[in-house]
Amino acid sequence: MTGAAERSWEGDPTRIRPVAPGAVRLLLAVVLALGALSGCTLFDDDTEGSPLPTSAAPPPPGVVEDLTRVLRRRAVAVREDRARQFRSGLVAGDRAFRRAQAAYFTSVRQLPLGVFRYSFDAADILRVDGSYWVVVRVHLQLEGYDDEPVVARDRYLFTPDSRGRLRLASVTDAEWEERNGVLAQPWDRGPVEVRSVAGVLGVFDAGSVDRSAELLDSAQRAISEVSAVVPYDWDHRVVLYALSDTGFMASLERLPGGDPDLVDAVAFPVPVDDADPFAAIAGVRVALHPRMLARQDSARDRLLRHELTHVALGRRDDDVPTWLSEGVAEWVSVRPLAPQDRALSTASLVAARDALESGELDLPSSVDFNGSLQGANYGLSWWACEHLATSYGDRVLWQLVDELGSVPADGSVDERGAQALRRLTGLGPRDLARRAAKQMVATYGP
Repeated sequence: MTGAAERSWEGDPTRIRPVAPGAVRLLLAVVLALGALSGCTLFDDDTEGSPLPTSAAPPPPGVVEDLTRVLRRRAVAVREDRARQFRSGLVAGDRAFRRAQAAYFTSVRQLPLGVFRYSFDAADILRVDGSYWVVVRVHLQLEGYDDEPVVARDRYLFTPDSRGRLRLASVTDAEWEERNGVLAQPWDRGPVEVRSVAGVLGVFDAGSVDRSAELLDSAQRAISEVSAVVPYDWDHRVVLYALSDTGFMASLERLPGGDPDLVDAVAFPVPVDDADPFAAIAGVRVALHPRMLARQDSARDRLLRHELTHVALGRRDDDVPTWLSEGVAEWVSVRPLAPQDRALSTASLVAARDALESGELDLPSSVDFNGSLQGANYGLSWWACEHLATSYGDRVLWQLVDELGSVPADGSVDERGAQALRRLTGLGPRDLARRAAKQMVATYGP
């Protein structure tokens, strides 16, 4: 399910807080980038796999064995911290490539490697002018965080040295990577700094590592706070990417609007096989926008609680309408806050008021959720969950999630959501939207 989780931040001139009894003025709250756009989840079962190009002609005798040897020695060098052995597998003379590979070795060695190995198919070897392009599978498992090894494919170039032995000459084929939807992890993109505390593995870079202690502490608190509210059995752990640029976020497919500056954070699934659209999920990771790194108020904590709720829900996010997924995440994110500190975007309140006056009010559809009315959609979804919890008890939210996950996937997720909502509460989507909007206006003022 794709979405961007709107967040309401303290001190933001586009945000408002609940009014005190009898008050009629809006209390100003905090801004985060483009108003309502701040975080998201990227769960989707409909991703199509891209075909991997293969060579029709078999490779010459000995090539498969030589490639196997080179890749096996490289994997052993990484696992056993043998930098000299790692360098010996690289082509000589290309200083820039060797420097980049040295940085890669240092970065990967910091990860908690449960599994690290390579594999390939002989059919995926393509000979070009005496060298060989090979589609290589990297099997990497983050110990304690990934349920299974994650298989990621890339295209490597191997070139014979003066003695005819193959050496790695490139790990980049930009056109092939784009054609096959390769997602380069932060350690594939450049040097990283890895830090960890119990339950949180943080991936930083030179520009963000100074913030690592406070970010890890915030994520650790978020795990505890989310666990106190979300009733599901989950791993209570997360891999957090907190980088000083948006390159990795921009490379994620289905990012709302396709622009990383429209979100403050994103929770995204990591499939066990990047070429299998039906692969199981090895884990869920969270990436922060650089602007969140230096936040010193409660905004970042609330953001992380929202994203950790998506992590705790896991695949259940796929089974529910976006309004419920994002609404529940917002509802959980504000639980530790005092009612007067639960800020709401002004856009949400204005949209709710205008819709009540016009009578044109409904829960946002999953298809259009992240469109031009995204900010308003987050506010209404949050308060739809607030109304359900207030009127029927917190349990109804989890009953909705559970029921949608246990019924056959007939019809759209919004249709199934509307049916489940009526069965459990007697309310239709329009009824709930109207009640949520009225409660918003009553809480935050005219």
